[in-house]
Amino acid sequence: MDEKPFYGKKSAEYGQAQRKHLSRSELDNFDPGSRRFDAVKVIAESCQGRVPRLIPIKFQRMSLSLFAFFRGSVEVMAADLASAKNTRIDVQLAGDAHVNNFGFFASPDAQVIFDMNDFDETFRGPWEWDVKRMTTSIMLAGREAGDNNPQCKEAVATFLSAYCGWIHRFAQMLTIDVARHRVKRNLNASALSGSLRKAERATPAQNLQKLARKTARGWRFRSKTAILWEVQGQTRKTVLGALPLYRNTLLPEHQRLFDRYQAVDVGFKIVGTGSVGTRDYVVLMFGRDDRDPLILQIKEEPPAIYSRYLKQPKPRNEGQRVVEGQRMLQVASDMLLGWCSMEGRDYLVRQLNDHKAGLEIAELQGERLTEYSRLCGELMAKGHARSGDSVAISTYLGPGDKATQSLRRFAVRYADQVEADYAAFRKAMKSGALNKLLH
Repeated sequence: MDEKPFYGKKSAEYGQAQRKHLSRSELDNFDPGSRRFDAVKVIAESCQGRVPRLIPIKFQRMSLSLFAFFRGSVEVMAADLASAKNTRIDVQLAGDAHVNNFGFFASPDAQVIFDMNDFDETFRGPWEWDVKRMTTSIMLAGREAGDNNPQCKEAVATFLSAYCGWIHRFAQMLTIDVARHRVKRNLNASALSGSLRKAERATPAQNLQKLARKTARGWRFRSKTAILWEVQGQTRKTVLGALPLYRNTLLPEHQRLFDRYQAVDVGFKIVGTGSVGTRDYVVLMFGRDDRDPLILQIKEEPPAIYSRYLKQPKPRNEGQRVVEGQRMLQVASDMLLGWCSMEGRDYLVRQLNDHKAGLEIAELQGERLTEYSRLCGELMAKGHARSGDSVAISTYLGPGDKATQSLRRFAVRYADQVEADYAAFRKAMKSGALNKLLH
């Protein structure tokens, strides 16, 4: 689609025209037999530039379960998606869309809200890539939670019905109303109630007690082998020296807020699955006194996986890419969201775990998975409508179920492929072949 989007009649014409380029029944266009790469090799190549001693931790976490493997191998699916035709209707992709990348967090007005919440791979690209990754994750999450294939397919169908239904609604709404749309549910009476309680408890004060301790030198991060440790020497100076650069990326009123805090310690924290091996620092800060904590996360952001396949201008800063993508997809974002650079690497900066919480895969079983999928379908449609052309997507989808049936077939087929890739990955780990690919 043209960089300057068009809306209204031309949007509808464009969406209709893309059916000739890629018909709706061809949205299931994945053929395992035509794959021209080795998944294990792609995973090994994606570790270039990461901290070498942390890579075994990443692989160990990926090996724990089928879904953990899926979380840590977005580069494999990106290569598969890029090898086939797409609809050429672009949105801001979340990039690594899966059931664990939706969750609770605090809005600037202190409300705990539920939305997409991980954007390391955000990039401009075809809407269906997010949908395909999300529906595959629903299949895998259901299988891991113990659901049978018909139950998993039903959850996928529910997600697709919600996504398409909301895209059609957004295509009829005023632009400003789409931009303001918030998902309204009584989350206290849903499958998310437990996670909501967890998010409400995840305050800066709770995070302080969990991650730091008071010593003779004042508050310092706790040393937890292979998870969190204190940073000293030149690295500490470099991290602290980057804070003024980060400050400049904040809005003026948020700069004044940031100025009220003083940094007292720096740590290195291993987080997630796919991100393991990137440089991830945490900075402990206090405002008025030690009852007024703030913990910043300074997270390395390599180029998005999709930048290898989609022609877009190179971002000035990869952290900035993530911030701008997040703001396009979310109605409300962290007021201290910013970016910086250190020693030739780009970083995202945000509050660490500010009222953040999500569901565990084991909780997504039966009706819970279906209910959760319906909510995520609305949220993804909202993000795509905010950042792309909902009229073009709506027209492409049409009133029938051709697109949803095709996308559901893709989800089942690709989930089976992930299982095969997982088996190959575990075999390569056990035989030592994976380590040889790293050297």
